[in-house]
Amino acid sequence: MSTPTPAPAPLDLKSIQGDILAGLPKKTQTYFFFTIDDARVPEFRRQLAKLVPLITTTAQVADDRQKIAQKKKEDPRNGDHDDKNDKHDEHGDARRTFKISGVNLAFTQKGLTKMGINDDINDPAFKAGMLADAVNLGDQGTTTGGVFSPDWIPAFKQNIHGMFLVSGNRHETVEEKLEDIGEIFSLKSHNATIHEVIRIIGDVRPGKEKGHEHFGFLDGISQPAVAGFDTKPNPGQESVRQGIVLIGREGDNDLNNVPIPRPSWALDGSLLSFRYLFQLVPEFDTFLKQNPIPVGIPPDQGSELLGARLVGRWKSGAPIDVVPTKDDPKLGVDPSRNNDFRYDFPHDFETQDRCPFAAHTRKTNPRNDLEQLKISTEPRRIIRRGIQFGPEVTEDEAKSGKTTKGRGLIFAAYSSNIVHGFQFIQQSWANNEKFPPKAGATVVPPVPKPGFDPIIGQAANPSSRTLVGTNPQSQSKELTLNTQWVVPKGGEYFFTPSIKALKETFALEK
Repeated sequence: MSTPTPAPAPLDLKSIQGDILAGLPKKTQTYFFFTIDDARVPEFRRQLAKLVPLITTTAQVADDRQKIAQKKKEDPRNGDHDDKNDKHDEHGDARRTFKISGVNLAFTQKGLTKMGINDDINDPAFKAGMLADAVNLGDQGTTTGGVFSPDWIPAFKQNIHGMFLVSGNRHETVEEKLEDIGEIFSLKSHNATIHEVIRIIGDVRPGKEKGHEHFGFLDGISQPAVAGFDTKPNPGQESVRQGIVLIGREGDNDLNNVPIPRPSWALDGSLLSFRYLFQLVPEFDTFLKQNPIPVGIPPDQGSELLGARLVGRWKSGAPIDVVPTKDDPKLGVDPSRNNDFRYDFPHDFETQDRCPFAAHTRKTNPRNDLEQLKISTEPRRIIRRGIQFGPEVTEDEAKSGKTTKGRGLIFAAYSSNIVHGFQFIQQSWANNEKFPPKAGATVVPPVPKPGFDPIIGQAANPSSRTLVGTNPQSQSKELTLNTQWVVPKGGEYFFTPSIKALKETFALEK
């Protein structure tokens, strides 16, 4: 029964799955999607009790990160578990022997229903699933007989009941952990209680591209700090109440600030929005080369400036609102400075001198664009995880400007409310060419249509996307984006339960 939960006890980091608040340390990560066998649901739930000890908690992540820091201190070549396939790995030295792995588990609404857990979590997007939401998110597809079918890979159009998220320092480490999970659920036998739908493997990019997504921009910078957990936020890092991320905690409210009724067992769980996003990197690079911003600088610099103004950051991570004309790589990697801005420099609110209104980072976290209008962005904040997938751009792809190999971003975002968070950001901000609101009297001349988010914004006709403000010297000039460079090929909404819930509600006693 869904009832308002009483004031919860302090956070128990041993009961919160590790990827939510802390992020599982990783060089590689596998997302294993499964269905529960129709005839073996009770057996699956009994087997869950054996899995629980393998699940990585937030407390364990903190301990793992301490071990990584210590190993790195002992040997700078060691313990860096956010990198992949560098020369130390290839030569098989101590770094390869420092094994570390993490396991998390999440379920879809169909998975909860399959297990007979029928309490309403009270999130319409989660309840319906992402396949039903794809048309609202703007994904491309076809409508037949009144039914929309997105252009996704077939696996994500099938039933999915749950997902194992397994991270590690090497592929072999992850495979070993997946074997352990498979044994628990008899995966390779005739009496398997789960069946694989698809597995997706992501890897941190190699060498100097570590931390950068495939377009080349440093990623994952602007994360909210969660009150009571992130006790030392960086300058400019916004703090949010625990209930923005964790169900049942302070701030888990509707837009009238009334606590949302939740099942008591949902406390300290989080909703996960998963997206399988392919990136057309050669086409993106070609567009930049063909459209340098003409502001009296060489064409290659004009192309670099265009990329920065589309994203809102230089490739180093330096925000263009702070350094609008030239990259500052030291600023880009400095956590004490690279997020310390609010789009509140003089005239920021009404002009695009420093940053276009429709730049990706401004669209998805508008900061002062809404705060000046007395609109809080806290309910919209999400914690982004995920990882890159696919090979680096080949020489032939770079020369031809055409993508021939699949690569992109495995996007994963946690929040207590998908409707207020991920869904709203995509539908009402990124896909809304009138956002942020700049048509009022405070903006002279008014900008009724800042344009689509050039990176993740989606339109019914992808080649019709436009935005203004890319050229700071001709801010009303419209730029047409001839290609949608980020292409969704699947996704789903999940609930990531607490360890307590897994033990007491999901798992059955023998």
